[in-house]
Amino acid sequence: MYPMPVLSEKTRDIFNQLLIEARSTVDLFPTDYNAVIWYGRRLAYLGHYYDAIKVYENAIAMDSENAIAYRHRGHRWLTLRCFDKAIADFEKAGSLIQGKMDIVEPDGLPNAQNIPTSTLQSNIWYHLGLAYFIKRDYPKALKAYQKCLVVSRNADMYVAALNWYFITLLKLGKKEEAENLLTSLDPDITLLESQDYHQILMLYFNKQKVEQVETYLNERKDLSLLSFGFGLGNYLQELGRCEDARKVFIKILDADQWSSFGFIAAEKELQQLKCGNKTKN
Repeated sequence: MYPMPVLSEKTRDIFNQLLIEARSTVDLFPTDYNAVIWYGRRLAYLGHYYDAIKVYENAIAMDSENAIAYRHRGHRWLTLRCFDKAIADFEKAGSLIQGKMDIVEPDGLPNAQNIPTSTLQSNIWYHLGLAYFIKRDYPKALKAYQKCLVVSRNADMYVAALNWYFITLLKLGKKEEAENLLTSLDPDITLLESQDYHQILMLYFNKQKVEQVETYLNERKDLSLLSFGFGLGNYLQELGRCEDARKVFIKILDADQWSSFGFIAAEKELQQLKCGNKTKN
């Protein structure tokens, strides 16, 4: 059993209030598909994942041809490490969006500029890629990220997808193809949310030595530690510094942010990581 998400008191208060409002809206309009989806999202943000999944199942019963509920249910199966169920939902969602216009997905807690950076379609392919990546099915992960890049029409989503696409290419041994991607990377790109992913890619672009690993991690906190840390761990593996990579992944797991993608990916990476004759289980 995993613990509840680690949230600041302020954030938890905000989410609790928004959950109350979402529940009230559903009580008033029980057949409003969008209201049901938001109720599920509000439950999930507070860690009530199984309750959220039940709400998404209700939404699917209301409209089985709408991709939105499958996308969000898949996300929560992914959180709960039910990777095959997550993949099934994302694949279903992917089939339902074929030939349809994309739509912006509002954030559960908007960024400082209150500008959403992702869409329904980009989120479907992004999360599907992650699910396949964690299962180490890199060819299918690569295909999902390729689709994600096509529909990533702003800098933040593009850089986030490019980061995972790049790492997946390396996992497949396609180093030259991966490095060619970096030639189009803008070192001075302006981003709202994906700075960590951009900095990961810049490690490869600049071929940084990373002599003091702790220095790179100590200045980061919360989710930044996890997203950048996972990328750093992979970079260290590419440099042949397996033990340093292992220490980074362990530091990520010590952060207790178990529901984040960086944590989930580091968790699985550690299970497979081999340093000499040592394997971390």
